[in-house]
Amino acid sequence: MSAENPANSRPLSESEAEAEARRIIEGLWKSEPATTSTSYVDPTPNPPYGAATPVPQPDHRIVPPWAAGVAVASIGVGAGITGVGCGVWLVCQGFAAVTLTSVLFVTLPIAAVAAIVVAVGSVVRSVKAANVTNHHHYTGGVHQEHNTQVTNHGKWFGRSTTSVNH
Repeated sequence: MSAENPANSRPLSESEAEAEARRIIEGLWKSEPATTSTSYVDPTPNPPYGAATPVPQPDHRIVPPWAAGVAVASIGVGAGITGVGCGVWLVCQGFAAVTLTSVLFVTLPIAAVAAIVVAVGSVVRSVKAANVTNHHHYTGGVHQEHNTQVTNHGKWFGRSTTSVNH
């Protein structure tokens, strides 16, 4: 194997070429691949304070009135919906426990009140009817004339026309 020595431009002997090849191969085997760093973290801890004086950072949060109103309204709506939901739940629980006895306990007082109202109404109506006297007094002769004319158009599926003259 013949290789040139770039330092003095003379060919290397066999033993020199072999030693150079071994050095290159062992160098590649032992070397670590080059890493490209994309970030760097400084390992030194940060001091608790620096040389600069502290800057005051006042907290002046201004909440617009519409935002406060929306917040209050949403709390109210949430509480209202919760109350409605609890009411619906209670009603459903009541419907689940419906028995004949419970239906009678609810409807019998209502029916009794309705019967009393109807009885009082009929008494009031009959008292009013007893006090009112309707008399119609006619003087003179009464003359009424009726002329009725019925006309059928067609045999089976016709239309009838009725004319009444007074």
